[in-house]
Amino acid sequence: MSSSLRNIAGAASLALLAAFSTPASAAWPEKPVTLIVPWAAGGSTDILARVLSEHLGKSLGQPFVVENRAGASGNVGSNLVAKAKPDGYTLLVGSMSTHTMNQALYSSMPFDGVKDFTPIAKLALVTNTMVINPSVPVNSVAEFIDYAKARPGEIAYASAGPGSTNHLSAAMFEKATGITMLHVPYRGGAPAVLDTVGNQTQLLFTAGTQSLPFVKDNKLKLLAVTEEQRAPTLPDVPTVAETIPGYELAVWYGAFGPAGLPADIVKRLNAEINQALKDPEVIKRMEGMAVQVLESSPEQFAADLARDAEKYDKVVRELGIRIE
Repeated sequence: MSSSLRNIAGAASLALLAAFSTPASAAWPEKPVTLIVPWAAGGSTDILARVLSEHLGKSLGQPFVVENRAGASGNVGSNLVAKAKPDGYTLLVGSMSTHTMNQALYSSMPFDGVKDFTPIAKLALVTNTMVINPSVPVNSVAEFIDYAKARPGEIAYASAGPGSTNHLSAAMFEKATGITMLHVPYRGGAPAVLDTVGNQTQLLFTAGTQSLPFVKDNKLKLLAVTEEQRAPTLPDVPTVAETIPGYELAVWYGAFGPAGLPADIVKRLNAEINQALKDPEVIKRMEGMAVQVLESSPEQFAADLARDAEKYDKVVRELGIRIE
């Protein structure tokens, strides 16, 4: 073989090797990406998803289309992503409830919240508040516990339904303090808030998105937040754990793909999402809804997901909460 032919053959071999070694997803995205939100439009999850979709669409050169697929406490939309092809064109903005609680709450689940998804980025923490109707004559968590202990079964607490984070927060509170209260479930968070404002129920654990406007108008009284640490936007408000050591319920949002999502797509999405969440306007907008944006790697998020799934599986089963 002549030297020129050897050069041509060598070049062809290199080109063939490069073709086989290039990730199949290197050209992603080549078409619009669907970003599923498993709840109705208008909530903080939906707003955050739309903020991300706008940034990702601009930075990655293809539309990111938000699609709301509500139902079964987030299971309907989440299942669509769990069953989707892992090619980066169907993604999810989910929460700790869909991925760490529902597995223990439902007697039958269409997916596994950990095994059937690829964690991309932990997006934000939602400030979860403990609020009471102002007619309850207390001003702290400790005073509330004493008040409720003296009135077993008389204090009614609202929730967005059995198995909701509102319900779980209150049930954990009951168990940790030894008090007994009346659970009044509603079909959604809005009526739960309104009936607590109206004193049909006296206690509610709920996202600051829903409670803080009423706190500002003195229609609800804010006693504490349920995260491990005080909320940056509410530095003077204590945590429940400052009175009940070990009590914690942190509601987070996260971005997921189906299991098996290529690593290069995960890395690229994680970088772009973290960049979007550093935008001062995004931070300001989300803080206005009592949502604290985060920065995380896929590995950190995966570790948090596994830890919380184990934690809430144990908590839910110990509390005996089930949804048939």
